[in-house]
Amino acid sequence: MGQLDGKVCIVTGAAGSIGLASAELMLAEGASVMLVDNNDAQLANALQKLKAHGGKVAGTAADVSDTESTKAYIEATTQQFGKIDVIFSNAGASGDMAPITEYPEDVFDRVMAVNVRASFLACKYGLPQMNDGGSIIITSSIMGVHSNPNIVAYATSKHAVIGLMRTAAKEVAARGIRVNVIAPGPVDNEFQTDIEDRLSSVIGINATDMLNQVIPLKRHAKATEIAGTVLFLASDQSSFSTGSVFMADGGLNA
Repeated sequence: MGQLDGKVCIVTGAAGSIGLASAELMLAEGASVMLVDNNDAQLANALQKLKAHGGKVAGTAADVSDTESTKAYIEATTQQFGKIDVIFSNAGASGDMAPITEYPEDVFDRVMAVNVRASFLACKYGLPQMNDGGSIIITSSIMGVHSNPNIVAYATSKHAVIGLMRTAAKEVAARGIRVNVIAPGPVDNEFQTDIEDRLSSVIGINATDMLNQVIPLKRHAKATEIAGTVLFLASDQSSFSTGSVFMADGGLNA
């Protein structure tokens, strides 16, 4: 018997490493999963990989920051699988690295749209289609509780989703729906590598090596390790946890 038997789950940013690893684990635990991503080719590859393992999985392309696209992926999920039990709002954008006085306004707006507006829309349009007792998980970051210079859009957005989560958690507690944030530290994936390559050019040293020295566990996370925390929050194992930030950062916030 799986931890998510009979549950219907949505994963946004599903073609990325954390989204894909989480969707794969949800399927293995008995869920029906709708994959949502804005990259058609990567979404197709993710679907092909997961269908090879069996289970109930489908996919739909969407701009998660757009209202009509959000309504469409919610409707596609309910038509395919029924009412929703879990929403993992995971899609994200990192933005540029620049001082506030030089930060491009269009990039700031896009990061806020993908990282904050998309999670707001997922809650706004997903909650009416959720079963009572469900779970919403929003991806923040270690930079949702800390910050560094030159990442104003990313850090602002990742702080903002914590406020969104806490508000939503109190609004829907009467329905038994739990809302939590997962805050990963550095993960060994393409998204993080891109950030660290750009950071290396700014600070003049290897950012990956530097981070591994300051992370107490002395390494980056694997996507599957982040997915394990997502599964905990999606399942009844976290039935008394809501309104919280769950760190998955190797001790970086300690």
